Amino acid sequence: MGGIGGCIALIVVGATLTFATDWQMESVDLDVVGLIMMAAGAIGLAVYASVFRRRRTAALPVVDETRREV
Repeated sequence: MGGIGGCIALIVVGATLTFATDWQMESVDLDVVGLIMMAAGAIGLAVYASVFRRRRTAALPVVDETRREV
């Protein structure tokens, strides 16, 4: 699963399983599965944002505006 879209999809599917369904399965608690999916999506968004921020700051040139040439 890649990028922001995949993380948001995990959050949406997890929220749907937790809050919008009333399915009952004998061996699986869908509320817990939904919470795990939402947590994984939130962690993925945080990691993706952190990596993206590092890449963006590393790619920008540093401009020193304090130097003046006479």
